Amino acid sequence: MNIPLLTLLLLCALLLTPLWVQLYRMARRRQRAPTTVPPEWHTDLMAHAPLYRRTPPALRRQAAQLAAEFIGQKHFVGCNGLVVTPVMQRVVAWQACLLVARHGLAPYAELASVLLYPGPFVVEQQHVDPAGVISADQAVLIGQAIGDMRVVLSWPDVLAAGAGSTGHNVVIHEFAHFLDHTLDGALSAPPSGSDWHDVLDHEYRLLRADVDAGIATLIDPYGSEDEVEFFAVASETFIELSRDMQLRHPRLYGLLARLYGIDPAAW
Repeated sequence: MNIPLLTLLLLCALLLTPLWVQLYRMARRRQRAPTTVPPEWHTDLMAHAPLYRRTPPALRRQAAQLAAEFIGQKHFVGCNGLVVTPVMQRVVAWQACLLVARHGLAPYAELASVLLYPGPFVVEQQHVDPAGVISADQAVLIGQAIGDMRVVLSWPDVLAAGAGSTGHNVVIHEFAHFLDHTLDGALSAPPSGSDWHDVLDHEYRLLRADVDAGIATLIDPYGSEDEVEFFAVASETFIELSRDMQLRHPRLYGLLARLYGIDPAAW
C-alpha cells in the first residue's frame, strides 16, 4: 500500500525517527488490492461512531478498507463476559485505522489483539520510589496499551467518544499510545533540536503551567501527567476538538496533521 509522497516528505521533514522509514518500507513490500467493505459498515458506523459521521467520504472509505483488513489480522477478545460483535470490531477498528489511513497498516504490524471489557477494568500496578522501594496498588482504567502487542478498551467508553465537547476518545488515545510504543517513544519524546521536540516540549510545559495555576485548558489536564500522556491526549484533542486546537495551538495542530496525514479541522 503506497504512502502519499507528500505525507512521506512531511514525516521525513519532522525528523521523528528513522523507524518511520522502516515502516514505510514495510508498507511497500506487498501491494494489496483494496479489501471489500460490506455495505452494512456504513450503517453501523453512522449509528455508533460520531467521528465517522463528520469524516469526508473518501477518507471514510480508505479507513474502512484498512479496518476490514485489520479485523481479519487481529484477534478481538471479549473480557468479563462481554461478547464481541461485528459492530464492536468495526467501531474500534475504523477509528484506529483513521490514524494510519494515509500510511497503511504497517504501524500496527506487531499488534496481536484488542481486548474489550463491559466497563472500566482494574489493573495491578507497581511503583518504585526514589529509594528503590517497590509498592503495588490497583488502578481503574478505561483503556490501556500494553507494549506493542495489545490494546485494552472499555466498550461503553468507546461508545462515549465524541459525546459533548470533552474531546475524549479512548480509541484514539490508546492507539496513539500504541504507535508511540511501536516507535520506542519517539512520538512522545522525539530527538532534541527537532521541530517536533520543540513544539511538543513547549506545549507540554504550557499545559503543566496552566493546570498548576488552575487555568482551564483545551487539552485535557490529564496530559500534564507526563510527555507520554500528553502525546496521547493531544492526539484526542486533534481529532475531536480540531478547530479549537487549530486556533489555540496552531503549531501543535500542524505537526499532528503532518504526522497523521489528515486535517480534521477542514472536515
